[in-house]
Amino acid sequence: MQISSDLVDELAILARYNLSTTQEGIKVHHTASPETIAAIKRLHEKDLVTQDDGGYLTALGIETAEHIQNALTILTSK
Repeated sequence: MQISSDLVDELAILARYNLSTTQEGIKVHHTASPETIAAIKRLHEKDLVTQDDGGYLTALGIETAEHIQNALTILTSK
C-alpha cells in the first residue's frame, strides 16, 4: 500500500487531536493551507470528524486517532 500525500495530510490532522478529552476539537480556518482544508473535509466525509472545518472526533475518529497516535509513538521511540 502506498501512502499518498492526501493520506499523510489526514494522518497529520488526526495526530493533532488531544485524546485525553472529548471536549477539545480542532478548527481549521480558511487561512490554513489548501491541503489542510481539503484533508479535514475528507475526514468529515469519512465520518471521522463532526464538521467539515474540523470540530470533534466521532467515535470512529477517536478509535482511528488512537491507532495513529499509538503507531507514531512506536515508530518514533528509540
